[in-house]
Amino acid sequence: MDQGGGGGALGTIIYLLVVIAVIAGLWKIFEKAGKPGWAAIIPIYNFYVLLQICGRPWWWLLLLLIPLVGLIIAIIVYVDLLKKFGQPVWHIILLIFLGFVYIPWLGFGPATYQG
Repeated sequence: MDQGGGGGALGTIIYLLVVIAVIAGLWKIFEKAGKPGWAAIIPIYNFYVLLQICGRPWWWLLLLLIPLVGLIIAIIVYVDLLKKFGQPVWHIILLIFLGFVYIPWLGFGPATYQG
Protein backbone atom coordinates (compact mmCIF):
# COMPACT_ATOMS: atom_id res chain seq x y z
CA MET A 1 0.00 0.00 0.00
CA ASP A 2 1.23 3.51 -0.84
CA GLN A 3 1.48 5.63 2.27
CA GLY A 4 2.16 8.87 0.36
CA GLY A 5 5.47 9.50 2.12
CA GLY A 6 7.25 10.94 -0.92
CA GLY A 7 5.88 14.45 -0.41
CA GLY A 8 7.74 14.87 2.85
CA ALA A 9 11.11 14.65 1.15
CA LEU A 10 10.19 17.33 -1.37
CA GLY A 11 8.88 19.57 1.40
CA THR A 12 12.09 19.13 3.34
CA ILE A 13 14.21 19.99 0.30
CA ILE A 14 12.16 23.14 -0.37
CA TYR A 15 12.40 24.14 3.29
CA LEU A 16 16.19 23.71 3.29
CA LEU A 17 16.54 25.74 0.09
CA VAL A 18 14.51 28.57 1.62
CA VAL A 19 16.59 28.50 4.83
CA ILE A 20 19.83 28.55 2.83
CA ALA A 21 18.56 31.47 0.70
CA VAL A 22 17.61 33.51 3.79
CA ILE A 23 20.94 32.82 5.51
CA ALA A 24 22.84 33.74 2.34
CA GLY A 25 20.79 36.93 1.97
CA LEU A 26 21.38 37.91 5.58
CA TRP A 27 25.09 37.13 5.14
CA LYS A 28 25.24 39.56 2.18
CA ILE A 29 23.26 42.20 4.10
CA PHE A 30 25.81 42.02 6.91
CA GLU A 31 28.71 42.28 4.47
CA LYS A 32 27.13 45.28 2.72
CA ALA A 33 26.89 46.97 6.12
CA GLY A 34 30.57 46.25 6.88
CA LYS A 35 29.87 43.49 9.40
CA PRO A 36 31.14 39.90 9.25
CA GLY A 37 28.88 37.76 7.09
CA TRP A 38 29.39 34.67 9.25
CA ALA A 39 27.44 36.43 12.02
CA ALA A 40 24.28 35.55 10.08
CA ILE A 41 24.55 31.91 11.14
CA ILE A 42 24.98 32.50 14.89
CA PRO A 43 21.63 32.61 16.71
CA ILE A 44 21.04 35.67 18.93
CA TYR A 45 24.37 37.18 17.83
CA ASN A 46 22.89 37.73 14.36
CA PHE A 47 20.15 39.91 15.85
CA TYR A 48 22.77 41.74 17.93
CA VAL A 49 24.65 42.55 14.71
CA LEU A 50 21.37 43.59 13.10
CA LEU A 51 20.81 45.98 16.02
CA GLN A 52 24.28 47.44 15.41
CA ILE A 53 23.52 47.92 11.73
CA CYS A 54 20.27 49.68 12.59
CA GLY A 55 21.86 51.86 15.26
CA ARG A 56 19.85 50.42 18.15
CA PRO A 57 21.26 49.61 21.63
CA TRP A 58 22.30 46.05 22.54
CA TRP A 59 19.79 45.81 25.38
CA TRP A 60 16.97 45.65 22.83
CA LEU A 61 17.88 41.96 22.67
CA LEU A 62 16.33 41.66 26.13
CA LEU A 63 13.12 43.28 24.90
CA LEU A 64 12.80 40.50 22.31
CA LEU A 65 12.18 38.06 25.15
CA ILE A 66 8.99 39.83 26.24
CA PRO A 67 5.89 38.49 24.49
CA LEU A 68 4.30 40.98 22.08
CA VAL A 69 6.98 43.57 22.89
CA GLY A 70 9.48 41.38 21.04
CA LEU A 71 7.28 41.43 17.95
CA ILE A 72 7.05 45.21 18.03
CA ILE A 73 10.81 45.55 18.55
CA ALA A 74 11.49 43.22 15.62
CA ILE A 75 9.22 45.29 13.35
CA ILE A 76 10.95 48.52 14.44
CA VAL A 77 14.38 47.00 13.74
CA TYR A 78 13.27 45.78 10.32
CA VAL A 79 11.89 49.23 9.45
CA ASP A 80 15.26 50.69 10.50
CA LEU A 81 17.01 48.12 8.30
CA LEU A 82 14.89 49.13 5.32
CA LYS A 83 15.74 52.79 5.92
CA LYS A 84 19.48 51.98 6.18
CA PHE A 85 19.28 50.32 2.76
CA GLY A 86 17.25 53.15 1.19
CA GLN A 87 14.08 51.13 0.81
CA PRO A 88 10.60 52.60 1.27
CA VAL A 89 9.03 51.93 4.65
CA TRP A 90 6.02 50.20 3.09
CA HIS A 91 8.38 47.37 2.13
CA ILE A 92 7.95 46.21 5.73
CA ILE A 93 4.85 44.38 4.45
CA LEU A 94 7.04 42.46 1.99
CA LEU A 95 9.67 41.80 4.64
CA ILE A 96 7.13 40.45 7.13
CA PHE A 97 5.05 38.31 4.79
CA LEU A 98 7.64 37.41 2.12
CA GLY A 99 10.85 37.64 4.13
CA PHE A 100 12.13 34.40 2.62
CA VAL A 101 12.21 36.22 -0.73
CA TYR A 102 12.84 39.80 0.41
CA ILE A 103 15.92 39.13 2.57
CA PRO A 104 17.86 37.44 -0.27
CA TRP A 105 16.72 40.21 -2.63
CA LEU A 106 17.96 42.88 -0.21
CA GLY A 107 21.28 41.07 0.21
CA PHE A 108 21.97 40.21 -3.41
CA GLY A 109 20.01 43.03 -5.06
CA PRO A 110 20.99 46.57 -5.95
CA ALA A 111 20.24 48.09 -2.52
CA THR A 112 23.29 49.62 -0.85
CA TYR A 113 23.93 50.34 2.79
CA GLN A 114 23.58 54.03 3.54
CA GLY A 115 24.81 53.86 7.12
